[in-house]
Amino acid sequence: MPPARGDHDARRRDVSEAVWRVLVTRGFGGLTLRAVAAEMDASTGLLTHYFPNKRALLRTALEILAQRSEDRPRRTAPAEGLAALRTALLDVLPLTPESAAANRIWVSSWDVALADPELAAEHAERYRRSRERLSGHVAAAQRRGELPATAATADLAAAAQGFALGLVVQSLFAPAEFPAERQIALLDDWLTTWRNAAPGPADPPAAGSG
Repeated sequence: MPPARGDHDARRRDVSEAVWRVLVTRGFGGLTLRAVAAEMDASTGLLTHYFPNKRALLRTALEILAQRSEDRPRRTAPAEGLAALRTALLDVLPLTPESAAANRIWVSSWDVALADPELAAEHAERYRRSRERLSGHVAAAQRRGELPATAATADLAAAAQGFALGLVVQSLFAPAEFPAERQIALLDDWLTTWRNAAPGPADPPAAGSG
């Protein structure tokens, strides 16, 4: 007799929580059926019902990671435009022990995703959606005159994402050199550079524009 639906869903939640705990302590490099089974005090045979192979386990782990990232508490932007872009980028950076742990898991997932074209495509889609969200903030900042309107919105969003991810990597490898206050200062300096590139109302018109 198959288990009741409620029992099945509860077991799936238990498995997902066990996968997450392994990711937190060992990263994707240590994610195996044996490790998840040990975390649950269960047999690997039980887990084959959920993960027939290592690839299925990795895909589920990436889905759990993406969902955890989506559900995490986020800062509230004080205003739209550049302030909202800054807030979104602050949410990416490893400014707390919790966000540093989550970012370590993300970075450890890159090698796994790059080794499998299908998983890589799914990862690329996640980052594309992130750039799309950033593009909305960039476009609002351009309308407000906070960022240069002559720059391509998508390019500015990609640059912002790339800057934040680069800072994530540096901070994870050298946390003493990149404490939270320095990360924030570097982000603010980077945004200021772009903001200063936007022509202000007092700027003279470009030659030949009349």
